[in-house]
Amino acid sequence: MTSPVRCLVQLSLILVFPWCHAARAQDADSDADRPLRIIVFGAHPDDCELKAGGTAARWAKQGHKVKFVSTTNGDIGHHEMAGGALAQRRTAEVERCAEILGIETEVLDIHDGELMPTLENRRTITRLIREWEADLVISHRPNDYHPDHRYTGILVQDAAFMVIVPYFCPDVPALRKNPVFMYSEDGFQKPNPFKPDVVVPIDEVLDQKVAAIDALGSQFYEWNPWLFGYLDEVPDSPEGRLEWTRERALSRWGGVADRFRDELADWVGEEAARQVKVAEAFEICEYGSQPSKAELGKLFPFFGEQK
Repeated sequence: MTSPVRCLVQLSLILVFPWCHAARAQDADSDADRPLRIIVFGAHPDDCELKAGGTAARWAKQGHKVKFVSTTNGDIGHHEMAGGALAQRRTAEVERCAEILGIETEVLDIHDGELMPTLENRRTITRLIREWEADLVISHRPNDYHPDHRYTGILVQDAAFMVIVPYFCPDVPALRKNPVFMYSEDGFQKPNPFKPDVVVPIDEVLDQKVAAIDALGSQFYEWNPWLFGYLDEVPDSPEGRLEWTRERALSRWGGVADRFRDELADWVGEEAARQVKVAEAFEICEYGSQPSKAELGKLFPFFGEQK
């Protein structure tokens, strides 16, 4: 039987939320000049930094608000340590990254390798998007090699409609305008390859991105080198590691710039596109709001007048 208290709570939500939504609608015009609010979801405490760290730094430099969310705590992502100690270490690493990039960060307490597309997790993602009052939501695509990556993408997709449904998670007011949802870049081809709608030059913030990767020492100086067999290549000194990371970053995100040079030219022009050394790229998800190029330019306000 439903308790009297629960009935009262449900009645109060029915009475209050329409008024809240009306107030938000009335405030829409006054919000036009407010800073953008972007939330990025990654599966582990390093994914957001890799996929969108440079673009986040550019947003932050313009005064916009960015939050990175790791959907797992990364507690098995190492060959010599695991559990709570590793989760705490990796949380501290991304907190340092947030300081470097000028953003906010959060790590969900879900075990690494165990993320599932459950109703409970869908509610968590929906609440986070609403609480951030997001204009733009970015996540992995759901066709990725890692189950945590795939299910992060699925969970964000599953929230793409629910964020505007008032009585789903009614404890957090629903958004009146559906955000734009986008995918971060990857190289997977099946069932469909990544096709960028925006390619963002990150040359001017490369030092910040490199510093953020350098702060993720458990992953990029220990775990990944051990996992993929190049641990002997990692320099011993902090200075050597930073330079090594910079060279690798130039190669990795230089590859993104080269791969999408034509799409980059659509935003900055052919001559400027040829000068870009490193870039990050994003694709519009067919769920959520579908922006025009002009609207997309407002979400990525780095290009000036579109070419």
